[in-house]
Amino acid sequence: MGLMLILLYSIENGKLTLRLVEILGVMVVAGIFATHLFREFLRRSNWLILPVEKALPRLFLGVIVVCILDSFIRLGLLEVLNIATNKKKPDFITNLLLGTLENGILIIPWTLIYYFYHYIEKSRKQQFDTLKLEALVKELELKTIKSHINPHFIFNSLNSIRALVDENPERARTAITELSNILRSSMQAEKQETVSFQKELDIVKDYLALEHIRFEDRLRVEYDVDDNTLDQPIPPMMLQTLVENAIKHGISKQVNGGTVKIISDFKDNYHELVIRNTGHLNGSMNEGGFGLASTRNRLQLLFGLKAIFDIKEIQNNTVQATVLIPVSPIK
Repeated sequence: MGLMLILLYSIENGKLTLRLVEILGVMVVAGIFATHLFREFLRRSNWLILPVEKALPRLFLGVIVVCILDSFIRLGLLEVLNIATNKKKPDFITNLLLGTLENGILIIPWTLIYYFYHYIEKSRKQQFDTLKLEALVKELELKTIKSHINPHFIFNSLNSIRALVDENPERARTAITELSNILRSSMQAEKQETVSFQKELDIVKDYLALEHIRFEDRLRVEYDVDDNTLDQPIPPMMLQTLVENAIKHGISKQVNGGTVKIISDFKDNYHELVIRNTGHLNGSMNEGGFGLASTRNRLQLLFGLKAIFDIKEIQNNTVQATVLIPVSPIK
């Protein structure tokens, strides 16, 4: 800005005098001070991240204030330093208006360039962050879907169904329907961010019904579900993954089997889901199992840091997995 002023005054006057250099020095100091204050204000006020239609009116008012401030500082310094700009000095108001208009010629382009530079940078960063998040979500979804379609579970279910074909054809047909529902839901999970707890619970009941064919009396299931929670949104296949872990790492390792209990209720401002199973907590499963890591990641992506997931071993040979999902207030 100072160099532009010197260039303009040099062209206009043909040469630089000591008085002109002093005046230009005052103008440069006042301009730097005023524009630096304005830049700091822009950074603190978050105007730089506003959309164009909201930012431009505010910037226009801000430029007017800065131009007036610059003129005040310039006139004050010229008066204090006793530097006269003309032999016959105009009145203060005239000087203020002239100075404001003169400042506007330089400060308006500076402000627009500064804003649009940050606006373009912000847009590029947002686009990059969006692409990065989409890639992460897609990768997470693919891994999650693959983890849901457990080939051992499918083979075990098919073997159980084959054994039922002769001795209980009606139950075999029902089991085929249950397996079909699970596979269809697993395939559709990639297209949905959340599903109702009711829908997820129905899939889990189909899954447990198939597992009951294999484990028979070794698998006992209990439900403690508040009907008011049935319409609450949860990540698709999340409950199924946790129940599958409960059977794989808990019930299947117990000689006499055990119990899986599913609890759903409201706690403060959260939808609380609890899955309890007979058994002991496997440390490696807790830290390294993809099913549990997937649960944490998906909860954070969908509900932020307010969502909570915890798994621990409690008394009486029982492992408890707890999910807390914030309940959206009714608008």
